[in-house]
Amino acid sequence: MKLFKEITFAAALTLGAVFTLSDARAHEIKIGDIVIGHPWARQSPMGADVAAGFLTITNNGKEEDRLVKATATISPTVQIHEMKMEGDVMKMAEIPGGIVIPPGATVELKPKSLHIMFMGLNAPVKEGEAITGTLTFEKAGTVDIDYDVMAPNAGMD
Repeated sequence: MKLFKEITFAAALTLGAVFTLSDARAHEIKIGDIVIGHPWARQSPMGADVAAGFLTITNNGKEEDRLVKATATISPTVQIHEMKMEGDVMKMAEIPGGIVIPPGATVELKPKSLHIMFMGLNAPVKEGEAITGTLTFEKAGTVDIDYDVMAPNAGMD
């Protein structure tokens, strides 16, 4: 009987850990017709004063919306960026006017592509921490957001 209780207890702990992990890694934020999925960032490289944030944005509405601004408590400067190849060189630049989110579409901000750039960090961000900030959409408005900070090589698969 004691063995059965120990096995049951261990199974309950394991299931609890699995469900807690999936909740932490897959949270959603809703504002109006916009759904923001799984905001995350990478741990800052040693000595770097920048970090990048990633997420998905789904527009469930009938009109396009636009991500026009981002803020973060860890950084005085936050920009909406894109990365693209120009010849043999990967270039990163701010997107003037923000990112259009078409109706019925999902736009993914991911490594080596669209992303949120945190510049002039107050302190390096580390795996397991969270970055708090806001996203502002042209139509849906402003929403608070927390990015889960992952390992430095996260998303490189």
